[in-house]
Amino acid sequence: MGRIVVLDGYTENPGDLSWKELEKLGDLKVYDRTPADKIIERIGDAQYVYTNKTPISKDTIAACTNLKFICVLATGYNIVDVNYAKEKGIKVANIPTYGTTAVAQFVFALLLEICHHVGHHSDAVHEGRWSSNIDWCFWDFPLIELAGKTMGIYGFGRIGQNTAKIANAYGMNVIAFDEYPNDAGREIAEYVTLDELFAKSDVISLHVPLFPSTQGIINKENIAKMKDGVFIINTSRGPLTNEEDMFLALKNGKVGYYAADVVSTEPIKDANVLLGAPNCILTPHIAWAPKESRQRLMDIAVENLHQYQVGNPVNIVNK
Repeated sequence: MGRIVVLDGYTENPGDLSWKELEKLGDLKVYDRTPADKIIERIGDAQYVYTNKTPISKDTIAACTNLKFICVLATGYNIVDVNYAKEKGIKVANIPTYGTTAVAQFVFALLLEICHHVGHHSDAVHEGRWSSNIDWCFWDFPLIELAGKTMGIYGFGRIGQNTAKIANAYGMNVIAFDEYPNDAGREIAEYVTLDELFAKSDVISLHVPLFPSTQGIINKENIAKMKDGVFIINTSRGPLTNEEDMFLALKNGKVGYYAADVVSTEPIKDANVLLGAPNCILTPHIAWAPKESRQRLMDIAVENLHQYQVGNPVNIVNK
């Protein structure tokens, strides 16, 4: 059946899932992490390789002559030289839909934290501020009700539409921009131009892939089109936002809050300006990571290889 190598399996499975189904498809070796100088050595003569964020470059592909199949344990696959893999007849697969509900849910984890500051107020109670308060309750931030507010969703695919359904349940008005409007989207939101979305939204949630056309789309020019105090949520890709421009917009109050699960370089660098920005919530790229979501990822990863082995490759990104 061949050798299978997982180069960096820890984030997908830190110990709460099982690799047993993948073991049925070949001689499996799982590494938690692989440094750059060990990639070629660890792949060796393996036919099948799984990677999450460990790069598989042209040089690696050229050196590992037995490679037949590469699966990225994520949706994005820019860490693999897919064009060179295609030249060499190597199929590259990804995991396209595992985190749809998890990411949409996380959008509202961020938004509700902005609205209620639950963590802060819980800490305040544990610190004794409620027991010593002269009134029967207190709050340290404006508390915000979402009903009647307008959410603008930039990118209205699976995750964007799931986000819209949750927004509708909260009584929000939902508008959306997408290059390819469809009937399913029209049932839950009003399609508008991108400039209209920027101008009308109280909350903007980003759900587009990172392309040259979308990189830095949240910049000072487009922020100027937005409502004063707008909330912006980014669970998609860090480089969609010009972080220097966002820092200035947060500092001068044009943007009320920026909540992001992604940044321009990950892990975040100590010098990232957002670490010093007011009203900025940052989480370490965890929207995708509930156990249920990671189990779906695992199941699809196994099925990708199984289908390749039986001659019916699926989720191939370099056809």
